[in-house]
Amino acid sequence: MRDRTDGLVTGPPATTAGTFAHRALFYRGGTEYLARVGGFVRGALAAAEPVLVAVPGPRLDALRENLGASAAAEVTWADMTRWGRNPGRILAALSDFADRCADRPARIVGEPIWPGRTRAEVLEATRHEALINTAFAGRRATVLCPYDAMGLPTAVLADARRTHPTLIDGGRHLRSTVYADASAVCADCDPPLAEPDGAVSRFEYAPGQLGAVREYVVAWARGTSLGPGRRGDLVLAVSEAAANSLSHGGGRGTLRLWNSAGSGVVAEIRDGGRLSDPLAGRRRPSLASPHGGRGLWMIHQLCDLVEIRASADGLTLRLHMTAR
Repeated sequence: MRDRTDGLVTGPPATTAGTFAHRALFYRGGTEYLARVGGFVRGALAAAEPVLVAVPGPRLDALRENLGASAAAEVTWADMTRWGRNPGRILAALSDFADRCADRPARIVGEPIWPGRTRAEVLEATRHEALINTAFAGRRATVLCPYDAMGLPTAVLADARRTHPTLIDGGRHLRSTVYADASAVCADCDPPLAEPDGAVSRFEYAPGQLGAVREYVVAWARGTSLGPGRRGDLVLAVSEAAANSLSHGGGRGTLRLWNSAGSGVVAEIRDGGRLSDPLAGRRRPSLASPHGGRGLWMIHQLCDLVEIRASADGLTLRLHMTAR
């Protein structure tokens, strides 16, 4: 098999009209990373296709240097450690880029999981990887997702095989024999949430008490490590979640607040609601939509991590916010 112009082994075309390709790249070391990812980007530029690279910051610098100033200037760059700190924000950002380039096939490098991610972040990033296949179905785009095969746990690499129809390993294009439907992967990303350690503040709310919810959060947040700006973000995020409870979650709910192990806080909202659309909050809401998931969208934009669990009893949202 001979190399293609994008540095990958001969396989299916990067895109054909009306198709979507989602590939996991297992790389071992910086040299292979630059060869494979850099080759993918060069192939996009040679084909005059728009390309977005969203990877952890140190990788951005290495790729820019590898491509050279002229080629790097044609690429849209994003530091995934900031851009995708909350994995629930990534999908909309990728879709926004593809929408802006709708007249041409888009190529995207997205690295949502890297060594050092917490287990909760990895679960939500894995959910994101599964939902890419739903959100991009039928679109003219290729998404390449690098995975550090030497630095990531075996379980993470196994999940990558379940969320990507095509794998690139050792320079070979392979069909994943364990590729799974998004619903099956997302179900596995929903283990029970652990109970918090330490003191927990609790507030039960009912119709007409949205203002009381806000006042409760404002008072509680004054005693945390959050600065004024982040306290405001917390109040707004909890307010949106509680408003959803009152409108769509049975008209009442339970709010719990606690300090996290690091420098941050967690807010949990439980109600009798349902989440019928797994992409809710992960797609930019339409202004024309009467519902549109605007509340959950805003929550994802404000928080550093959003964990969602659906059960027969209702819906639980855990909102994590750091003191940055």
